[in-house]
Amino acid sequence: MKRLTPILGALALSLTSFVALAQESGAITGTLNIYAAGTAGGGVDLFGRLLGRHLGRHIAGEPNVVVQVMPGAGGIRAANFLVQQAPRDGTAMAIFAGGPILEPLIGDRNPGYDMSQFTWIGAISKDVSLCIVRKESPVKSFADATRQQVVVAGTGAGSETDTFPLVLNELLGSKFKVITGYLGSQQTILAIESGEVDGRCGWSLSSLKSTKPDWLSDKRVNVLVQLALAKSPELPDVPLVMDLAKSEEDRQLLTLLLGTTAIARPFVAPPGLPEARTRNLRRAFDATMKDPEFLKEAAIMRADVEPTTGEEVQKIVAAMYATPKPVVERAKKLIAP
Repeated sequence: MKRLTPILGALALSLTSFVALAQESGAITGTLNIYAAGTAGGGVDLFGRLLGRHLGRHIAGEPNVVVQVMPGAGGIRAANFLVQQAPRDGTAMAIFAGGPILEPLIGDRNPGYDMSQFTWIGAISKDVSLCIVRKESPVKSFADATRQQVVVAGTGAGSETDTFPLVLNELLGSKFKVITGYLGSQQTILAIESGEVDGRCGWSLSSLKSTKPDWLSDKRVNVLVQLALAKSPELPDVPLVMDLAKSEEDRQLLTLLLGTTAIARPFVAPPGLPEARTRNLRRAFDATMKDPEFLKEAAIMRADVEPTTGEEVQKIVAAMYATPKPVVERAKKLIAP
């Protein structure tokens, strides 16, 4: 027994050192859930699953990564879940479109969270949002949309599909009419294909390319305008909304609303994540963005990869939340129901 005492003591010391090392490294084990704030098969879901298939092997602790869809209110449901229910240990994060980031600033309700306080892990790409109509529509250009009504599909309060058309109507005189309540991208696609609506205003180029690539390649839709801070080189002949703005005040407002295009496909964890686990997830995300297997699959999906680090995303979101109050108030009035 006396001989066992030093051995047991050494084992206990080793175990203590192992636990301390794991805590310092922010190791994450078990299951990491990624909640895709959209419908199955939509752009948000596809990008969530793309990352989910590769992220785990880059995380210290190598957790099993599971992706679940969590539709609702244009992503606000998933954001509230991260704040109110998700564990704050690195085993839960979400991906959604830009609407939930802006909702606390300019929405017509208080969703109960502040996105600048969330833990941003990184964004897969930079993007432009588009206004598109099916080719059968008599509307062929943005100028046409200022002369006749265009019915577009919306996916819920706070989503770009609901806010962007209203802003364009006010700033540029377009005549978009939003029919809201569609659960996600797949439902809006069906509505467009059936002729139930003319199109959709507030659809990221990367999502369109990954879900319906033939719509662009076969010219099955007309792209009316690009909604972003900078024009996509893929659409050189389609006007950029910033170039159509009529005043500096309008440009400030658009800069606020379109800031999320610089952080497309963002992944975010709950507020208050321990520093070591935040660092673990962010560096794993960065490594995944350079992973040859990830990049190969992204290319097959026609998914653009132009990543932004978690630290950079954190700064961008903080800057959006620091927008001068008069600009924010104007934006709120424009998109008020």
